Amino acid sequence: MSANLKRASIRRIEPPGEPFDVLFNPNQYRINKSNQFSEFTTPGSGAPLLQFGHGSAQTLTLQLFFDTYDPQARSGSAVTVQDASVHVRKVTDLLKIDEKLHAPPICQFSWGGFVFVGVLQQADVSYTLFLPSGVPVRATVDVTFKQFFDGKTETGLFSAPLAKKQSANFRKRRTVRLGDTLSMIAAQEYDDATLWRKIAEANRLDDPLAIRPGDVLIIPAIESGH
Repeated sequence: MSANLKRASIRRIEPPGEPFDVLFNPNQYRINKSNQFSEFTTPGSGAPLLQFGHGSAQTLTLQLFFDTYDPQARSGSAVTVQDASVHVRKVTDLLKIDEKLHAPPICQFSWGGFVFVGVLQQADVSYTLFLPSGVPVRATVDVTFKQFFDGKTETGLFSAPLAKKQSANFRKRRTVRLGDTLSMIAAQEYDDATLWRKIAEANRLDDPLAIRPGDVLIIPAIESGH
């Protein structure tokens, strides 16, 4: 593999987690976006009147390929073949309900300049190659991510380019909304959920879970490179 090859990666942004690279970049990915309209008919008209209702969440669908088979790893060989399901579980674990969120984690899929923030809606796993012992060494996972939208910024192919977060340059204030956490706010304001401690320190919060809707938080400026 070329040292210059950029691998696609997935990371949890709420709750925060370590990113992991896919084993092989996908051959393609598909973005879907639709709008919802209401129809109003009038007698004798040739077509209904349309009234825009709202935009629907984007979906990202792609197939991930996992292959850990090594043809040199025969019976009695010192070469060890890794179980492909170890890599598959990194993806399927994103479907599990987080005990603090009471919902699946919010994730970010990144590849080059493309960024998509959403939740894993569906994962279909197919194991296609096995060792004589039954250990799976090749698998495909068809995944669908559904867009997470915080009401301010969108990511994805159909979204406007993300504006730079001004709070990285100067101090501002933000009102806490229902469902907000410090790590989520840090991800939205700084593009880095791990910077939640800077917000906690600026607001003298000993307990990061103590924020409530309506609280006004100071969002401190951060230096370049944190």
